[in-house]
Amino acid sequence: MAKQLSIITFTGRLGNLIGYRRNGTHCLRSMPAIVRQTAATRKAAQRFGMASKRGALIRNAFSGKLDVTCDGGHINRLTSALIPSAGNDTSSITNFRFNRYTGTDSLLPLTPRLSRNGVLHIPPQTLPAHKGISMLEIKVVASRIHFATGQVVATESAVLFAKTGEPFKGAACDVDIPGTGTLIVVLQVRGLQDHIPSGNRKYFAADIIAVQPPQPLHPTPHKRIYPKRLRLNLPSENTAVAAAPQLLRPRIQRE
Repeated sequence: MAKQLSIITFTGRLGNLIGYRRNGTHCLRSMPAIVRQTAATRKAAQRFGMASKRGALIRNAFSGKLDVTCDGGHINRLTSALIPSAGNDTSSITNFRFNRYTGTDSLLPLTPRLSRNGVLHIPPQTLPAHKGISMLEIKVVASRIHFATGQVVATESAVLFAKTGEPFKGAACDVDIPGTGTLIVVLQVRGLQDHIPSGNRKYFAADIIAVQPPQPLHPTPHKRIYPKRLRLNLPSENTAVAAAPQLLRPRIQRE
């Protein structure tokens, strides 16, 4: 491995040289004169290619909806989770963290559960108090991805707020996006102080909490299926709503 010390650095192929970046340093290596591939290495390359393609689809589906800054290695980590099954077993990415430094369980102790009818239940719980954090922004992002055709069918999101250090009476969110493909649900939690996001990355988390494989679709003939918005149902006496009445109506973004 040689380091690039010139003023102008590059990545990619240049003649018989390949430039790349490793741990923030630009490096250089030469291309091999002869590449010998066995059946095993060809299969490994195919698995990597499929996993990389599906990982890119997942990232593109959520990139415009997430407000959490991903760590620098999230692309490789996501691809690595998909490689063993060549991307066919997407359930392997359940609990994947877009920010590896913080998981949603550190801010929201009880994990939400996705029911078979497509409703995500956030259980009642007492939210832990954090220094410099008065409120949590809880965002649910759901995406339907058709991996066979390489298309993102639809991506929807919904947001609610809850005060820290106080009982939270739970919520339910309908995430069953119509269409054919795999349903992937991401939970994003951010710590806020006076409605301003904290600058500390340990209060930013975004995890894939549920992956639902494609379900048989039997639409009525000549009936068009329209995408729907995610809806959050809150208890009538939720302390989070009482603390911030102007935020009673969840903000819903739609692509």
